[in-house]
Amino acid sequence: MEKRNKYSFGGGSTVAPPTPSARFTSAKPGVSMAAGAKDALSTLTDVSSTERMENKPFFTFPATLAKPVISTAAGAKDALSTVTDVSSTEIKPFFPFSAAQPTLESQWRDMEWTEEQKMSLMKTISSYRPICHEVTRARVLLLGPVGSGKSSFVSSVQSVFNGRVTNRAMVGSSLTSFTKKLQSFHIHCQKGEDPTGLVLCDIVGLGGGEMTGLTLYDILSVIKGHVPEGHKFSPDQPVRSETVGYVKKPSLKDKIHCVAFVVDASKILTYPKGLSTTFQQLREHISELGVHQVALLTHVDQICPETAKDVTKVYESRIIRDVMSKAGALLGMSTSYIVPVKNYSSELDLDASTDVLLLSAVDHILQYAELYFQDNTPQHTGPKKD
Repeated sequence: MEKRNKYSFGGGSTVAPPTPSARFTSAKPGVSMAAGAKDALSTLTDVSSTERMENKPFFTFPATLAKPVISTAAGAKDALSTVTDVSSTEIKPFFPFSAAQPTLESQWRDMEWTEEQKMSLMKTISSYRPICHEVTRARVLLLGPVGSGKSSFVSSVQSVFNGRVTNRAMVGSSLTSFTKKLQSFHIHCQKGEDPTGLVLCDIVGLGGGEMTGLTLYDILSVIKGHVPEGHKFSPDQPVRSETVGYVKKPSLKDKIHCVAFVVDASKILTYPKGLSTTFQQLREHISELGVHQVALLTHVDQICPETAKDVTKVYESRIIRDVMSKAGALLGMSTSYIVPVKNYSSELDLDASTDVLLLSAVDHILQYAELYFQDNTPQHTGPKKD
């Protein structure tokens, strides 16, 4: 009997990966979009082509990241517009949202904030197994700017299953990435239970300077399963077939099955303008590989006072809804792929509502990981013949 689970879609239906609107240009680092070059985009495994690629970080933030300044033309209707007074010694994010009515009359997404809902989500995630028999766990790559909350998300999710707040993944500051290498975190259930079918993969953040930035080729190599566990990234030494531990013929279980972009809600308006192009170029190349993408909007409690007091107000917040729309513009994706998240940071004890929000994000991710397995599992239309 065919193995099915909560994340399977009946009738073999699939959801097409969102198509990025921006095109990769020859002026940007990466791969040429010349006619007939699509095969090169999807493979990118030729060693000689690797050596020809520019060995620079795919995207780096300016040195003044703590006080970002982005010049915008007068009257420009740019979703990433921000304060432009270069003489100011302290530039703070400006959110042009009405403070008169910060909350809506009802939730703009349905969500149950009960202990029963938390336990239901935990059971669903704990029992999840990919529909593809060749793979026992879904590998999800967390990808985003330095300080966006990737490592904190890993620790927060594991904390929920541990029953207490723990910091499993080391967390750095908002300006530097603590993560320097590819790390895979198997999310374990409570003691004595089998591990879940989820692996969260953390890598160095986008930006952060010449010594920590990722190349496009590095990112695609991780997704295609070529990069060995524990590989330390360096823009001066991109991943290639001579890399120690390089996986020349990755199997389905070695590959990334879903990409979750992670962006900081409190920095949406102050991210450098070029980051939007970077995200959309990344999404185009990732879509070429048939990998579905979602996004996590972190630090939502830092932009909405009501949500900071009570996380159940997250889907009643006009501010968070509007910032999510701007995150969609930044990433080049529909807001239906984006979910808000509040990570554990200074807390010592778990909060049931925060747990529900975190588990809902994991549930959202697994739905799209399962689509990947449906797309890559052989379909048997009839009984096997001898």
